[in-house]
Amino acid sequence: MTDRSAEKIILITNDDGITAPGLRHLVEAVKPLGKVVVVAPDSPQSGMGHAITIGVPLRLYPVDVFKDIEAYQSSGTPVDCVKLAKDKILHRAPDICLSGINHGANHSINVIYSGTMSAAMEAAIEGIPSIGFSLLDYRFDADFTAARHVAYLLTRLMLQTPDLPRGALLNVNIPALPLSQLKGFKICRQAYAKWVEEFDERRDPRGEKYYWLTGRFQNLDDGSDTDVWALENGYVSVVPTHFDLTHYGLKDFLHQHWNVQLKI
Repeated sequence: MTDRSAEKIILITNDDGITAPGLRHLVEAVKPLGKVVVVAPDSPQSGMGHAITIGVPLRLYPVDVFKDIEAYQSSGTPVDCVKLAKDKILHRAPDICLSGINHGANHSINVIYSGTMSAAMEAAIEGIPSIGFSLLDYRFDADFTAARHVAYLLTRLMLQTPDLPRGALLNVNIPALPLSQLKGFKICRQAYAKWVEEFDERRDPRGEKYYWLTGRFQNLDDGSDTDVWALENGYVSVVPTHFDLTHYGLKDFLHQHWNVQLKI
């Protein structure tokens, strides 16, 4: 007889919505590892970052989307989903939180804007080991075969690793390559990169002006230890990430060079 009390609880969410193929593939990949519970937005929430819902009611409904898997959809953001799952559904912290598999990259500076990574980060804030998974393919019919394999391996490894630092958080990006062409994993740092953005000015059918955000990704980092380098060279990038935004180098610099007084 299986001891259900010892079964690992795996919370899964995303920012592409409850019906996204990437979410379904993540569920299928890791369900042999424990009891999966899904709480995801009822519509796409890409680019929401760490937004939470304030001032309007949050809705939460059970849905029959995944066979034999407990699942709910929420009117809120990805971060809302994690908060609701812990407080109203699980009534405890899960053993791990997985977010994704996102359609598109969340490497380098994209982690700041990503709803996928913010959901995982919210769990990490609560001390829950977490992983955000992203596949570098925006197509709805993307091939998730390799991404599923990666998700299974890393989730199993994280669940089996004792004494992880509290709130361990990984940002995992997977090249859009067949599994046979992946070269392996690279544990690396976040590349210094940015989006060069422009707002295209347009007119709607009524002649009213509106703007459409466009831009291109610019990598400003030539290091071979970054996530961008790893992905461009056929590796799965694994970036240990945390929510402490303190710039420790600048902190030390200010201690050394500034002597701020209340009185001028």
